[in-house]
Amino acid sequence: MQIVGRSQVTLLVLGLALVISSFALILGRDFVIRRVTSQPLGSLPPGYAATPRGYLAYSFLILDLGLILLAINFENPWLILGAIALFVIASITVILGEVVTYRKLKR
Repeated sequence: MQIVGRSQVTLLVLGLALVISSFALILGRDFVIRRVTSQPLGSLPPGYAATPRGYLAYSFLILDLGLILLAINFENPWLILGAIALFVIASITVILGEVVTYRKLKR
């Protein structure tokens, strides 16, 4: 099935927006960690995103979502599978990081 017209433009714009926003988040890492992710969320303490490694992992997830949209836009099955594989690996990394951070907080 070929993607045509506005759908293709929408995928391209959203994919590029996610990729660019992930780079902006990486560039502003220190500010965002200090002002946003290191702050408690109600009764929840800061988690994995408050660490530099965790923040980069979450930023990579946003980048990879953009890559998935771009791969779908270009209709290349290998790019789509590669982007999905990277997303799965990054998701596992984030989940493990959150578990380790939660266990450290419980001590």
